[in-house]
Amino acid sequence: MAETIVTMKDIDFSYENKKVLDHINFAIPRGSFMGLIGPNGGGKTTLIKIILGLQKPDTGSVELFGQSLEHFSDWNKIGFVSQKANSFNKGFPATVFEVVSMGLTAKVGYFKFFTRKHKAKIIDAIAQVGMGAYTHENIGNLSGGQQQRIFIARALVNDPELLILDEPTVGVDKENVQRFYELLYQLNSQKKITMLMVTHDTGTMTKHATEIVCLNKTLHFHGNPEEYQALTDTDLSRLHGHHVNIITHDH
Repeated sequence: MAETIVTMKDIDFSYENKKVLDHINFAIPRGSFMGLIGPNGGGKTTLIKIILGLQKPDTGSVELFGQSLEHFSDWNKIGFVSQKANSFNKGFPATVFEVVSMGLTAKVGYFKFFTRKHKAKIIDAIAQVGMGAYTHENIGNLSGGQQQRIFIARALVNDPELLILDEPTVGVDKENVQRFYELLYQLNSQKKITMLMVTHDTGTMTKHATEIVCLNKTLHFHGNPEEYQALTDTDLSRLHGHHVNIITHDH
């Protein structure tokens, strides 16, 4: 049985007396690629914030790598990538190398020089996402898909064991979305990085994920992609709170 690196038990959370998460119980096994899906306002981002320690649940408990969230401190084990491509300031004056180096700031400290070993890690992280040729390019000159690869490299520079992505393909053109998923699949299957990804792209996610979780205030579904694809239209509409069409992208 695979080691569990995130465990959530009986999680409730409300904003101003409005219930957002209701009795959530689930776990993320080491090595899995978990797709977190569901309607807008269903609590997906709140769930991620709780895992990252940015929100405290009203009730319940969270364990990260076998430790309670309250006592967990090794945050370098967890990388996070958000919806940067859709809102990133194109005029931001930093090179790809400089952006990725920001991932080491917490470990190295502000206003300190990077050693040769640190610089090698930065260059290696950029190479892992296939962007080595752009190391000294200004980040603002890159496409949305290329920028998201750089933000993944910034997360990878600390050698995370868990990578959490909150709708990272928002703002990325369709041509690069498939390449983006292929990169994540490669990091999961070859680098053995556990993935938790929030997405609305259920068709593509079911082709790459090992597990699918559907959240709409409560946990409506948790199973493998084959089980999810076997659900009827009525089941899907009930899970998502609206009619759903699954579109599979074949390239």
